[in-house]
Amino acid sequence: YSHTWQISEPNEFDIMLVMPVSRLQLDECDDTGAYYYLTFKRNPKEKHLSKFLDEDGKLSAFKMLQALKEIIKREVKNIKNVEVTVKRQKAGSPAITLQIKNPPAEISVDIILTLEVQQSWPPSTQDGLKIEQWLGRKVRADFRNKSLYLVAKQNKNEKVLRGNTWRLSFSHIEKAMLNNHGSSKTCCESDGPKCCRKGCLKLLKYLLEQLKMTHTKKLEKFCSYHVKTAFFHSCVMWPNDTDWHSGDLDHCFQKYLHYFVDCLQKSHLPHFFIPQYNLLSLENKASSNFLLELINKEWNNGFPVFQE
Repeated sequence: YSHTWQISEPNEFDIMLVMPVSRLQLDECDDTGAYYYLTFKRNPKEKHLSKFLDEDGKLSAFKMLQALKEIIKREVKNIKNVEVTVKRQKAGSPAITLQIKNPPAEISVDIILTLEVQQSWPPSTQDGLKIEQWLGRKVRADFRNKSLYLVAKQNKNEKVLRGNTWRLSFSHIEKAMLNNHGSSKTCCESDGPKCCRKGCLKLLKYLLEQLKMTHTKKLEKFCSYHVKTAFFHSCVMWPNDTDWHSGDLDHCFQKYLHYFVDCLQKSHLPHFFIPQYNLLSLENKASSNFLLELINKEWNNGFPVFQE
């Protein structure tokens, strides 16, 4: 089935709007190690951000998003030749979504408010990013020296939703790992050996996408980030380029899918950078089981979803 599938046209895009800020104090707001309250160290350079602090002096994601939304709404009015609208925000969503209508297709763009801090990563990340065997020690050290990203994201587990939580984001590192995914430096370069890592990731993303289209409500807890996280863990488990031979797409995909299925069965998929943070909590066991059934059905029937 490896040659018949067609990945659908991309019509959704993410844009990170990155704001550099100087030193922040990060306080964990729960045991995930992913969500934080942010306060400024004394005498911050960011005097202009003081209007976004809440009464406890915490930086309010909600206030910042609202201000950003106003700016965007104002700017969108000036766009003449294309119809752009700002979509209503889902509660707790970190994104401001633009609908862009113009032929040939409608696209939506998520603008994600992101703070960039030049400081070391918090302790919850200490044992994450286990890429030594795959990409090497040096690469890991280089990654951990990069800035820290925080996105305005509501923590669902908060009793009172005050909109003052921020979540760590590693999308810049994830992108770098995807771009340089080989244990050898030349993997998938124009003259280098080809592997099927990205092919496998695309297949599983597509599989989940198609299942979500048919079972939107029941699978709403799942997103491509689950698939991507399982992918990085797989790259660590099978660190060599020879484990991902380009001719072996079928076999490699099933190996990777088997790992993902295993995570669903155990309701355990650790965040790749924050190992204590389980992306498949037990309270969503029912939806994990449902997804499991759907995947097994596809598998047993030779993946009709790729045959369309």
